[in-house]
Amino acid sequence: MFLVCGEALFDFFVDQPASAGSWPQLRYQAVPGGSPFNVAIGLARLGQRAALFSGVSEDFLGRQLLTVLEQEGVDCSHLQHRQLPTTLALVGLDAAGKPQYSFYGDKAPEASLSLADLPQLDDTVRGIHVGSYALVSHPTGDSLQQLVARESGKRLISLDPNIRLNVEPDLNRWRSVLDFHARHAHLIKVSDEDLQLLYPDLPVEEAARRWLGGQCSLIILTRGGDGVSVFSPRHGEWSLPAQPVDVVDSVGAGDTFQAALLCHLAEQNLASPAALASLDQVQINALLQFAIRAAAITCSRRGPDLPRRSELI
Repeated sequence: MFLVCGEALFDFFVDQPASAGSWPQLRYQAVPGGSPFNVAIGLARLGQRAALFSGVSEDFLGRQLLTVLEQEGVDCSHLQHRQLPTTLALVGLDAAGKPQYSFYGDKAPEASLSLADLPQLDDTVRGIHVGSYALVSHPTGDSLQQLVARESGKRLISLDPNIRLNVEPDLNRWRSVLDFHARHAHLIKVSDEDLQLLYPDLPVEEAARRWLGGQCSLIILTRGGDGVSVFSPRHGEWSLPAQPVDVVDSVGAGDTFQAALLCHLAEQNLASPAALASLDQVQINALLQFAIRAAAITCSRRGPDLPRRSELI
């Protein structure tokens, strides 16, 4: 099983008015989301056992999130229930289909996790995935640092920064927190957009290399339609192309890629720090090609509609 840590919320997709005469009415489509929420569901859809560690509201929307998780087969035993309103994210798409987010939720359930809430894990948990703005929230961020520091010697730790500056605008806070997690993570997946935000004065390749140290065996830099680049202490650096696809939007594509990485490692019995460090280039390419195919499926449809394992035969 993989324990995925971070936020669960509702994305409200804004539809453009059908005509100028329909203003000021706007239409919205509410979709459960949050990067860690999506990764947990993505793993379950790909046939892997996954649990979500997060704070979830007991309000109407929080109960809806819980229902979705249960229906998708995600283990909810590590969820912490809170009398706090569910966080909302307004999502609009730019001309290229890339999402633009605005977040609403100053007292977010996902930000409320304390050290006392940290789960005790047994050997059924093969790996822990962390990422997104829960990492820089308080007290959840401090608690997650303790969790990965405690567990990084025992099981696979993966990290996807998934930076949201409209939640936490302080780049120095993001850099400090991510440097901490990078020292404990074995697998890091990061987008070129995230690295450009973090280190605007550095080429993204140079920024990615900063995290090649500590326990990290593999850094994967995603570049959207330009494919992915790989950074390995053992094998050096190389790139793979993206899979051609008619893009509807890219919402959830990075989360799909992340879930597919973990799924492939588990299916090949490689979901451990030692096994990840032993991968050869052929195995790494197979891992990336599986994740590229999965992300392309998500890009071909609207919203975070992550693929099922049967779609990747």
